[in-house]
Amino acid sequence: MKKTQIQLSAPFDYDEMMQCLHTLSEEFPFLELRYLGLSIADRAIPLLKLGKGEKRILYVGAHHGMEWITSAVLCTFLREICQGICDGMRISRISVVELLKAHCLYVVPMLNPDGVEYQIHGIAPENPLYTRVLEMNDGSEDLGHWQANARGVDLNHNYDAGFAEYKALEAASGILGGAPTRYSGEFPESEPEVKLLCDMIRFLSPWKGVLTLHTQGEEIFVPSPQSTHSKITAKRLSELTGYRLNRADGMAAFGGLSDWCAQKQGIPAFTMECGRGRNPLPKNSLFSIYAAVRTSLFLFPTLL
Repeated sequence: MKKTQIQLSAPFDYDEMMQCLHTLSEEFPFLELRYLGLSIADRAIPLLKLGKGEKRILYVGAHHGMEWITSAVLCTFLREICQGICDGMRISRISVVELLKAHCLYVVPMLNPDGVEYQIHGIAPENPLYTRVLEMNDGSEDLGHWQANARGVDLNHNYDAGFAEYKALEAASGILGGAPTRYSGEFPESEPEVKLLCDMIRFLSPWKGVLTLHTQGEEIFVPSPQSTHSKITAKRLSELTGYRLNRADGMAAFGGLSDWCAQKQGIPAFTMECGRGRNPLPKNSLFSIYAAVRTSLFLFPTLL
């Protein structure tokens, strides 16, 4: 069996991710490499499709610039599940081949490629947004703490779920415009990355479930309202990962993908805060993170 672990010699930036995905789609022709569309800085946002079943499952990584390691986690998962198809792999007595006969997996490894690039590489003076980004960053070229997209909108607060409530909290916190983190944008789905993802979810409806990967805290969040079945699913995810169940509060409780899926689309949705430490988590934490969440990624479709 081929090595499934993505080996990181440096932070997992956009180019490395795309090289990984092209390699996987060439090695495994049944893995379809598609694109949601373009980010603000014209980077193609990859969408991977795997399986032929009618039950659609969505995994999303890297809403935030500092959380690029979630993209590496999802790429590692894609490699292992593809190799598992070829090898007749079973996990927890479930056949990967049979799993994908019943389900169709969609994976967006890096929703915010521009934010990831800012965080890892900074911004060049020739970038048209250079002056604006530095103004949002208190004049500093150090973007190591950048979470937002290319124009300073936090994508995981740009969904139409408690948006007005979040705006009030935002203003009370002194966030009045574009910023490295926590600014929600002028209106829901104002950012192309979020709009593209929401349009895909609406267009391909119905969905069986959505799992969003963030870092850090080793926690699993389930948005309100929670059905009995969602509570059971969350409990099982907690048991599989060792991550504790928690409920978002304050600003974290509004405007996220999981909130929008649950409240506006009626889709069971869960947020997994992977790993522990300080963002960005170091590249050498990939193995321990993947080891913790691996089984839950494979079994998530069967828990819904």
